[in-house]
Amino acid sequence: MAHTLLPGGTVTVRLVKGERPKVSYPAEVLGDDGEHVVVRAPWAGAGVRDFGFVRFEPGDVFTEHYWRDRWFAVKEVRAASGELKGWYCDVTRPTRVEGDTLVVDDLDLDLWRSADGGTVLRLDEDEFAESGLTERDPHAAGRARAALDALEELARTDGFDALLAA
Repeated sequence: MAHTLLPGGTVTVRLVKGERPKVSYPAEVLGDDGEHVVVRAPWAGAGVRDFGFVRFEPGDVFTEHYWRDRWFAVKEVRAASGELKGWYCDVTRPTRVEGDTLVVDDLDLDLWRSADGGTVLRLDEDEFAESGLTERDPHAAGRARAALDALEELARTDGFDALLAA
């Protein structure tokens, strides 16, 4: 069984892209059953990031779900007031736990689902195409595309509740 993280502890979430660090930030461990890790962290960006369909800003809280056996991560995003903004999903390789660090290998593809479920957007497909992953690692590229399709299906059928409760 994989090394599990203790609830209430702190872990560093390290996002990498192409083996290069993208961002690192501390998070509180909410749970870890050996496959599914749940952490909570404040918005780690500097200032406001306006995507057009959502704004991430200081005070926002992310409850982040990572899996050791799935090719994606799902992040519930709430405003400082507690109001649900929606879910931001990253297509990733399965998450690794290295000591007190969650290592998340970002594969460029993303998905957004608004709080009311009325907006589901596939994101960064152009970045994925330009990344060269299809040529370098066709297997991983296929898994990434399948993960994005699965996330979109979950988002359009209200499947996140069951997924995130498991």
